[in-house]
Amino acid sequence: MSTDVKERYSDADLAEFKALIRKKIEKAQEQLEIYKNAYKNDGNNGTDDTSPTFKAFEEGSETMSKEANSQLAIRQEKFIRDLKNALLRVENKTYGICRVTGKLIAKERLLLVPHATLSIEAKNLQK
Repeated sequence: MSTDVKERYSDADLAEFKALIRKKIEKAQEQLEIYKNAYKNDGNNGTDDTSPTFKAFEEGSETMSKEANSQLAIRQEKFIRDLKNALLRVENKTYGICRVTGKLIAKERLLLVPHATLSIEAKNLQK
């Protein structure tokens, strides 16, 4: 009873994915800190002595900037959570298996999107 379909990635492949995911988590956490610091920064650029109109524009821009950084931080936290979940799947040796089709997700896709849980086939079915 031999099959050509691989049921899971080899331990060597999983180790490669694990290293890639850990690097991505590290970079993502660094980026998250940048977003958080930008969000927490009061952004006061010494415009107290300028015209009231300019100050109003400055405060509006500051608010928009804080909102944008907050949204970026939220997205980054989700990305890190997805990557950590991918690490758990590596540990459980279920990494790279499509949650819809049960088939292996192409290695090329996982190298580009290491937190993917859907094969291209399943992703296209969602459209």
